[in-house]
Amino acid sequence: MIGVSRIIVALDSERGDKLSLWLNLVDSLCGRVAGFKFGLPFLLQYGLDGLRASRLLCDNMFIADLKLADIAPIMVNTVSLISDYIDAIIAHGFTGFRGGLDRLKEYLDSISVKLIVVASMSHPGSMDVIDPSLDRIMDVILKVNPWGLVAPATRPEIISMLRSRGLKYKILSPGIGVQGAKPGDGLRSGADYEIIGRFITRAPNPIEVVDSINLEHSMILEGKN
Repeated sequence: MIGVSRIIVALDSERGDKLSLWLNLVDSLCGRVAGFKFGLPFLLQYGLDGLRASRLLCDNMFIADLKLADIAPIMVNTVSLISDYIDAIIAHGFTGFRGGLDRLKEYLDSISVKLIVVASMSHPGSMDVIDPSLDRIMDVILKVNPWGLVAPATRPEIISMLRSRGLKYKILSPGIGVQGAKPGDGLRSGADYEIIGRFITRAPNPIEVVDSINLEHSMILEGKN
């Protein structure tokens, strides 16, 4: 691996996948990537046992991608059930501040878990509902002061706009590979990390793909690409 990796691997399991597939991936990629994102399919299939087993193999950043969007007590209670095994949690910005993200952020700060807020999503439907409300979502983000934001590599202009505002938050960018963005598109637009799932996890040789992307990222950060 060259330098510090900017890859967050999305472990998007499918029905019928054996847990050993994902544990082998975590074990083999741990030293090559910045972290792993665990979505609802993984957590529903393998539960806390799967998350715990993954944690034993790797001490990188673990992100629980629950895309929380509820009242504060429900979100806090949900996080409390998995907080021993994660470093960060993803919640929706449209949930709002009062009675929602305000109390969630207070709780996360108390247990030293990072909050990542969705500013925009990588699928076309985000342009219909979420993106037109981005200014109002940004008002919420500024109030809640999260560690990071999710903004799509499939629409790099969103990343560029967020970065142009001088925001200090880390930007994590999904949509690489299957959804159409290429490795490096997010970083070129100002993202700090690229969230990459099937492009890596379903590749014949995930290590080879990760090494290639790390090299691409390194060249971008050095201004050579």
